[in-house]
Amino acid sequence: MTLRSQINTDKLPSHVAIIMDGNGRWARQRGLDRVFGHQQGVKALREVIETAAELGIGYLTLYAFSTENWGRPGDEVSALMGIMVQSLNNETETLLKNNIRLRAIGDIDRLADEVKERLNETINLTSVGTGLTLVVALSYSSRWEITEAARRLSAEVKKGTINPDSVSEDDFEKYLTTNGIPDPELMIRTSGELRISNFLLWQLAYAELYFTDVLWPDFGEKDFYDAIIAFQKRERRFGKTSEQILEK
Repeated sequence: MTLRSQINTDKLPSHVAIIMDGNGRWARQRGLDRVFGHQQGVKALREVIETAAELGIGYLTLYAFSTENWGRPGDEVSALMGIMVQSLNNETETLLKNNIRLRAIGDIDRLADEVKERLNETINLTSVGTGLTLVVALSYSSRWEITEAARRLSAEVKKGTINPDSVSEDDFEKYLTTNGIPDPELMIRTSGELRISNFLLWQLAYAELYFTDVLWPDFGEKDFYDAIIAFQKRERRFGKTSEQILEK
């Protein structure tokens, strides 16, 4: 039995989030510069996106560049920006062909002008896509996102347009950069690290977490299938008992 045949397409996670980790270590193990690891990671990225689209996953969010990543050496940041532009140039046609819509979350204003321009072009061109929604987290951190949401909400309270006593979780979510996107049901992290690194802290509240030792450049279709199969073997109770779940 193949891995693909073990997947129940009626019980797919509607949204998968991935922390793509291990590019630098992959390169270092081979005596290469870290940039080569990032370049190889793009190939893994392409395979995972195509696999998710083929399976019928609704949303795929990728942690591409964190707010903390701005603190890396300048030459690595510059190289990453260049890889982003090149990837957007090379992959836009593939996104269109596969009916994939691109969205971006994060402090986008901090990105280089060339990256922002190309990113917005690709978002606009793919806005007609009705299949997979690919969400790229760029210059993103969850604490930044939650702080920005609180700031915007408090501004509305100050203006008197919102009663603070009536604010609900749904109201707060409208101010997050992920507004309109369902919460991830599955979060995958590669490279053996066992943390979520300031990624979608609000949205991952009830996500199933899946960690693998595979470094991101080596992560492919088989590894993605493994994660989906592991997800489908878990019981998602949301605070209820197993008996209550079975009664549904």
